Amino acid sequence: MLDMIVNCNSMEWQDAGDPYPAGTKIKVLRDDEGGRTVILQLPKSFKMAGHGHIKNEQHFILKGQYEINGQVYGQGTYQLIHSNMTHGPFTSKTGAEILVIWH
Repeated sequence: MLDMIVNCNSMEWQDAGDPYPAGTKIKVLRDDEGGRTVILQLPKSFKMAGHGHIKNEQHFILKGQYEINGQVYGQGTYQLIHSNMTHGPFTSKTGAEILVIWH
């Protein structure tokens, strides 16, 4: 049995707000006690300082690319970042859309 179905194509982009840089957009697919799932739309020239989380974080790049620690990652790349691990800084010259899951 399915607990939740979301068609993200029918959702409007929202301003991501703090802590994301101006121009970053978000679609929140899930936000509950178990975690959060979003699609982030990073603008061209995106920059975000290194940081950490109390939950595991997963990234899957849907479109575009971003750079972390001098390495550029493009469409189709998956990354698992364990809780309490500092990651970043992040930059994106071209912009990107990223599925992000915290759990």
